[in-house]
Amino acid sequence: MSRQYAGIDIGSRTIELVVVSEAGEILQSLQTDTGFDPMLEVNKLLSGVSYDSIMATGYGRNLFEISFDAATVTEIKAHAGGARAIFPEIRAVLDIGGQDSKAIALSATGKVTKFEMNDRCAAGTGKFMEIMAKTLGYTIEEFGREALLAENVVTISSMCTVFAETEVTTLIAKGQDCREIGLGLHSSVIRRVIGMINRVSPSGAIAFTGGVANNPCMAALLAEQINRKIVIPDKPQCMGAFGAALLAREMECKSEVKNTFITGE
Repeated sequence: MSRQYAGIDIGSRTIELVVVSEAGEILQSLQTDTGFDPMLEVNKLLSGVSYDSIMATGYGRNLFEISFDAATVTEIKAHAGGARAIFPEIRAVLDIGGQDSKAIALSATGKVTKFEMNDRCAAGTGKFMEIMAKTLGYTIEEFGREALLAENVVTISSMCTVFAETEVTTLIAKGQDCREIGLGLHSSVIRRVIGMINRVSPSGAIAFTGGVANNPCMAALLAEQINRKIVIPDKPQCMGAFGAALLAREMECKSEVKNTFITGE
């Protein structure tokens, strides 16, 4: 019977689960909100899901390791592995999640060679975008669509969430168009992440992953402002879980080869 491998990405905002076949094909893909009790949501997500081996990634991976006695992998390696499996030509991955953003450089063979990570402040993360959207009166789904409709861009001077929120509130009070403010906020984030990408990987195609890759304004500005090919998977927020599932499969294969070598079977 064909074996199945699962990867679970326990993020700050959402949890993704992907199950792949022995051939690496996606058999199942699920998502839920992280909530106040991540392990409770994990158990709900795994209920009724069949797999032979599982690997966890994301900020909650250590909790999962304790609860399920399972292997874990960093988000950097997971997103790199997942994106590379879909787009073999990429030389970098930009992953923007809820609490951090990561620029990851890959070798010609797909190995992680260098990375830069912003995890000390909300600037350039999904949380920053969520707060700014709420300040402007948009849902997170509306934010990017509305910003793309702006005729002009308003320059935002601060990337600190607290100061940026104050600046946005002041601009609204002065009657500035919310779409133009929104475009300015998106542009500020893009300038920050492009700097990260160029420092770790100056050339080659880039895969844009993480939940923020679903934002159409972010995707459009990134493609417009960096002179490199940008590719986005159908479910960018699932790339970490997909990569973890592929690594679970790889780990089992290596273990089988090792055991065969030792026993001579």
